[in-house]
Amino acid sequence: MRSLIPAVSVLYALLSVGAVAQDRDSDWEKSQIKHVLLISIDGMHAVDYKNCTEGIAGVNGGKPYCPNLAALGTTGVNYVAANTSKPSDSFPGLMNIVSGATPRLMGVYYDVAYDRSLDGPAVTTGNGNPAAPCMAGKAPTGYTTEYEEGLDIDQTKVNGGAPGASLTDGGIASLDPTKMDRDPAKGCAPVYPWQFVRTNTIYGVIHKAGGYTAWSDKHPAYSSVAGRDGVGVLDDYYSPEINSNVIGLPGVMTPSGISCSSIPDASADLTAWTNSFQNIQCYDTLKVNAILNEIDGKTHSGKHAKTPTIFGMNFQAVSVGQKLIESGPGKGGYLDAAGTPTGNLLSEIEFVDDAIGQMTMRLKDRGLYESTLVIITSKHGQSPIDPNAYDAVPGKTSNGLSPATLISNQLHAAMPPSEDPNASGIGSTEDDVSLLWLTNPSYTDAAVSLLEANRAATGIGQIYYGPSVALNYDTPGWAPNGDPRTPDIIVTPNVGVTYTGSNKKLMEHGGFSHDDTNVMLLVSNPALVPHTVYSEVGTLQVAPSILKALGLDPSKLDGVRLEGTGVLPDLNLNFNER
Repeated sequence: MRSLIPAVSVLYALLSVGAVAQDRDSDWEKSQIKHVLLISIDGMHAVDYKNCTEGIAGVNGGKPYCPNLAALGTTGVNYVAANTSKPSDSFPGLMNIVSGATPRLMGVYYDVAYDRSLDGPAVTTGNGNPAAPCMAGKAPTGYTTEYEEGLDIDQTKVNGGAPGASLTDGGIASLDPTKMDRDPAKGCAPVYPWQFVRTNTIYGVIHKAGGYTAWSDKHPAYSSVAGRDGVGVLDDYYSPEINSNVIGLPGVMTPSGISCSSIPDASADLTAWTNSFQNIQCYDTLKVNAILNEIDGKTHSGKHAKTPTIFGMNFQAVSVGQKLIESGPGKGGYLDAAGTPTGNLLSEIEFVDDAIGQMTMRLKDRGLYESTLVIITSKHGQSPIDPNAYDAVPGKTSNGLSPATLISNQLHAAMPPSEDPNASGIGSTEDDVSLLWLTNPSYTDAAVSLLEANRAATGIGQIYYGPSVALNYDTPGWAPNGDPRTPDIIVTPNVGVTYTGSNKKLMEHGGFSHDDTNVMLLVSNPALVPHTVYSEVGTLQVAPSILKALGLDPSKLDGVRLEGTGVLPDLNLNFNER
């Protein structure tokens, strides 16, 4: 019988080979494209872009309501069948876009997930991932991983508690290594976000080729965009904490002219910016202002620098507009399955459009518009668009048991303590997907049988385990025979079912459904002939397309070499030949 080499071992070996120094690409100075502005409008479906640029009955008199996005479309390629990562969470969704790799290769499944090769943090995280022992050189116990606000020094502050930082500026200095999981194979060293990612990203490739790099996002932990090359390839990173306490922002004004010096919606729950349709716009404006500074050849905070080769940000406003039920303003979300936005969601889409208009105008004022490739997509969608399909657990058709709770209640020893929903801590990974890591693969068949027997009660749609998990991800287990990060079981519920149990949401993301994964993807530049591509593509194809546009070699990306990720089709990126 042939010897079978575990996929995870091959992966580590190939990545080591790929870690050699990267030479400057010969086409770097020849390309017409000198800058790439990459925008994620979190939650923005392909149908949202269609409705807002073409108009939909019942909104704005049936006329379009995002003129700036529509203008970019007149010189853009619109991919209407673009799909995000699966799972469709922000963390894998973001890394998918900047790495060109799938969760299998990246080792990134969710911002809160699990790794059998790690031990817990030295100090309990801000979200309650408990402190746990770590013995250097000893076999790990496996532990929940967390790469979100819980790693901040102080997640109640917009600057994340970074020592000596200004009111809204913390970034990498906001990270507390004592709250990070530790690697016993490396002397119990904390695993920083960029170290957790197994692959490189466009940031490493562009920086090593002499480019200047920048990114703005919602958590200091999303400095993970640097990838395995390390945070040194990220020249300018800005990350005001989105789940901090809401405060007045002196001197900040939204693109629509609302002053944020005092809190616009002071009656809202002020424990996070995502609790208010108005306050989230002030938060996103911080990052918009960072982009405007960078277009002007400054750092995000206004210090002298240069316009980045690659830069961008995520918008959170549309995601909030889709999900939130706020006392007073009422519901966000949609009115029907066609994607007609409520008034609250409409205001968030218009806000984002105004902000993108500011960016494109600034590019034109600076004479950079023709040399900048603008890419607008989303880390994830949101499900369900149809408001009549939403069913939170516990909800109208379920008995209140999510898959993790069901297994924990009846197979007590099957769930690791840090993943047990009945234990203290942040618990299992469940939104409109359920990712299940077991204490031992021997429990898998029993757990699946239990899930099958409770399909109707828990709203289960599909169950992936065994070959169906190994094929699309990797064999779960311990290295070298398996991948320590792969879930043993993945459960996707029926459309509309979520496992959050929240009465403050209308939608959720993370799952595999069409509404979760089908997002807008627009690539725009004055040199492009506008057209629509209807064939299916993935947001992971954005990364190699960016490198090609800049005249760099896409095969410098681990995702391209090891998974065959191609550039986006039907997109003329040979700008240097024009």
